[in-house]
Amino acid sequence: MPEGILGRKLGMTVIYLEDGRQVPVTVIDTKGNKVLGKRTESANGYTAVIIGFGEKKAKRANKPLLGFYTKHDLLDGEEGSQTVKQEIREFRIGAEALAGYEVGETFAGSKLFKSGDVIDVVGISKGRGFTGVMKRYHFKGSKASHGQHEYKRHGGSIAPNTYPAHVFKGKRMGGQHGNARTTLQNIKIVQVMEAEGLVLVKGGVPGPTGGFVRLQRAVKKQLA
Repeated sequence: MPEGILGRKLGMTVIYLEDGRQVPVTVIDTKGNKVLGKRTESANGYTAVIIGFGEKKAKRANKPLLGFYTKHDLLDGEEGSQTVKQEIREFRIGAEALAGYEVGETFAGSKLFKSGDVIDVVGISKGRGFTGVMKRYHFKGSKASHGQHEYKRHGGSIAPNTYPAHVFKGKRMGGQHGNARTTLQNIKIVQVMEAEGLVLVKGGVPGPTGGFVRLQRAVKKQLA
């Protein structure tokens, strides 16, 4: 997994470039990322940094997680109103990059990214419940004339004839739509607002407003 950071999708807006072009952007809040720990080659067999983001009451954390926070003195807030991080992720990075992180430090997107960088954005897509083939896979549907009856939005026959006498795995049919991990590759960062901890990326990103996303260095970088 490439080096990255966590964030929260705030919504979409537009900005204007110096040449007057209007660019749609998604605003992602990245302030408050906190280093919770490190994985080292000697102790764990690999190198990675553990990043936490968001907040929730400490009493909502399970005992093993709360013990981890207490042991490493990572609880935020005052006694009686302490908080822990809502989202925790590991980013596998090299030993050289790992040396640039200190346990307990907080940072934002400006630590890793700058305007013009190309990144991958990972999030959970909006859940749409159980949908039919027309909405889920964009089937065009059946004709509505010449005796057609009750099957305008159906998927049609799924049988593979006599052989192999069963429905092939992965057949496109109605079912759960959305609510799945989705990755958008080679997304351009239009602007990094360092003081506010905001990262503005071109176009839309997966998930609803307020949803968590992961920004990471592009693994298949394509230069525009």
